Amino acid sequence: MDDEDPICGLCGRPIPRDAPQSLHHLVPKLKGGKGGPTVLLHHLCHREIHATLSEAELARDYHTLEALRTHPRLAKFVAWVRKRPPGFRSRVPGKRRR
Repeated sequence: MDDEDPICGLCGRPIPRDAPQSLHHLVPKLKGGKGGPTVLLHHLCHREIHATLSEAELARDYHTLEALRTHPRLAKFVAWVRKRPPGFRSRVPGKRRR
């Protein structure tokens, strides 16, 4: 049996089994991605993606992990969050940013 924690697809840090995690549809369900590929992420990382990009932007330009990591805001977020422990949780509620 595999005892290793899963790895976040965005930041590359382990996701502790007791930490919030979520599945991100690479193409949003509302844009035709229902049943499409998903990736496991820290809940914090998932929230940042959706606070940064609209569903249309995700479907059109950011439907791969590589593309997500190239977005300037998400690249800055990943650099910041990689310095945090794997179970880090933000105490500030997330909001959509522009």
